[in-house]
Amino acid sequence: MPPPVSSHMSNDAWLVAIAGFEALVMSLAWAITLRPGHSGWIDAIWSGSVGLASVAVALDDGGIRPRALLVAGLVGIWALRLGGAIARRTASGGDDPRYVELRQRWGAAYAWRSFLLLMVQAACATALVVSVWAAARNPSPVWAWSDVAGSAVVLCGIGGEALADEQLRRFRAGRAHAGQVCDRGLWSVSRHPNYFCEWLVWSGLAVISIGPDGGRPAGWLGLIGPVLIYVLLVHVSGIPLLEAHMLRSRGAAYGRIQARISAFWPALPRRGERSSS
Repeated sequence: MPPPVSSHMSNDAWLVAIAGFEALVMSLAWAITLRPGHSGWIDAIWSGSVGLASVAVALDDGGIRPRALLVAGLVGIWALRLGGAIARRTASGGDDPRYVELRQRWGAAYAWRSFLLLMVQAACATALVVSVWAAARNPSPVWAWSDVAGSAVVLCGIGGEALADEQLRRFRAGRAHAGQVCDRGLWSVSRHPNYFCEWLVWSGLAVISIGPDGGRPAGWLGLIGPVLIYVLLVHVSGIPLLEAHMLRSRGAAYGRIQARISAFWPALPRRGERSSS
């Protein structure tokens, strides 16, 4: 469990406590994943640590308030769903293709470079907890329209990500689809619908944080979540690494998917035949 955040602690004190907790957790994740075949545990551990720290920060406010309960519940559902899904996939023998790509790129330097990467992830986790804090501590009267709208967006993101994962699992389970690239369901309108839905989760929390009129300066800290998630998934550790792996493993078949289907934002497929290879 993350260190308790006392209501008497200053904001700087709890920020240091959460940063230290995230650094410790990701150090343990690094030690676990040094062996090939275990890198899938990184995201499971990361999402769990963000969930635990976020719930602790949301609820530790000298008393339980409705909005704090709402935010803690939403983040708790997100962490359990995402972390559980990744853990089940990893336990069944799955490796994370992004770390496979990095292991091949970095070679003998993988150990120390992956440690630095996970420390960056710890810093990002801390920043996300700040955005949750901003949402949970919004003092405006409940229930504002922003609470309802933000909660709906978060739940759509969680549900959409679960649906995308299930569609991909079923596609891969079909013997007729061996070696093919999934372009069914949500995967027909985005090459990474799970990433888009992850962004929706943090965007919904930002709506709750900003509030009904945007008049609370601290509420805009909620934008840290969707901005950071977008940059990480679209430009840093998500799409670039995963697509490099897919191009190497699927070749021209994935190239055709790239030519037809939007990378992140859902959109109608560009003209072309449905992929069959």
